[in-house]
Amino acid sequence: MFSVRLYTGLFATFAFSAASAPVHAADVIKIGELNSYKSQPAFLGPYKMGMELAVEQINAAGGVNGKKLELIVRDDNSNPGDAVRTAEELLSRDKVDVLTGTFLSHIGLAVTDYAKHKKRFFLASEPLTDKIVWADGNDYTYRLRNSTYMQVAMLIPAAVKMNKKRWAIVYPNYEYGQSATATFKTLLKQAQPDVEFVAEQAAPLGKIDAGNVVQALADAKPEAMFNVLFATDLAKFVRAGSQRNFFKGLPVVSMLTGEPEYLDPLGRETPEGWVVTGYPWYAIDTPEHDRFLKAYQERYNDYPRLGTVVGYNTILSLAAGISKAGSTDTDALIKAFKELEVDTPFGRIKYRGLDHQSTMGAYVGKLAIKDGKGVMVDFEYVDGASVQPSDELVRKWRPGAGG
Repeated sequence: MFSVRLYTGLFATFAFSAASAPVHAADVIKIGELNSYKSQPAFLGPYKMGMELAVEQINAAGGVNGKKLELIVRDDNSNPGDAVRTAEELLSRDKVDVLTGTFLSHIGLAVTDYAKHKKRFFLASEPLTDKIVWADGNDYTYRLRNSTYMQVAMLIPAAVKMNKKRWAIVYPNYEYGQSATATFKTLLKQAQPDVEFVAEQAAPLGKIDAGNVVQALADAKPEAMFNVLFATDLAKFVRAGSQRNFFKGLPVVSMLTGEPEYLDPLGRETPEGWVVTGYPWYAIDTPEHDRFLKAYQERYNDYPRLGTVVGYNTILSLAAGISKAGSTDTDALIKAFKELEVDTPFGRIKYRGLDHQSTMGAYVGKLAIKDGKGVMVDFEYVDGASVQPSDELVRKWRPGAGG
């Protein structure tokens, strides 16, 4: 099991083999990371800082298997074709030992397929689509962040408790939004068979016509709503909905909205009462998160976002897998990641051998406004292991899933 301890003013201490061995110029493990930095800066700026903090801590403690980590970062231009070309350049030109990254789900799927054909290990850090570990899953790809299925399953109990029959849905019209919407409809229908979905609005990513979307949803007279929008689309939607009093008396469950990246810009416009997944960094009271928070604030004089934790956990996971494997050999890494346990700021997570999905969880709570800022209240941490589908279903959905 891989663990990290953060001490006041000091870097982490790791129990890696050969950690005290002399480090030469060639004794470097190159991590190739590609992501949509230009199009998604709110999440990926803090994400990169989280990765860099973990690399600094690990290297200060002697590295992994006697080698220092080197992070090589590239932008994928939010385009699947460019992402594949970037991955190829990282491997062939930069000679990286392992691939990681991606944010947008369709980009993650493209690199997942590339890893399969090139037979190279890929840790998908952030993309949420279920296909990465199920329908399009392969031996070479693992995924850190909780999936759309997992996050929707975290919200279903609150949706059922609302006891509303007529639901509206709004989502970004690409793989992530489509996947989340399909899962929400399936799981809510299972829990509440009489539910009706009276309106769906699929907005082009980053180009929402918020006024018309709100009007179309309002015309359907829903009793409750499921929101999947994020970033600038979310901000525009919330503003338009507030101006039209659309949210007054309307119960809402919403993915990602409690993440500081998307909640902080809302400020006083934060829609109070929404049930959301997110990251209330300011109110988490656990020793592991306290150590991480202190180290991050001392390093950057800033507060972490959810992206920070994902980036940090990505490097911790790779370090743990490489340490366990004893090398960066692809077959050894694939074997090492099966049931790999990693201690993170959110507690211990495990990479399931069955579908290569980690059990990293998320916080679920309600939105409120405090001192003019949006915050999460009445929240709880939901362990990702508790919102996984049955092993029987995973074997059905993932071709060739193991035991």
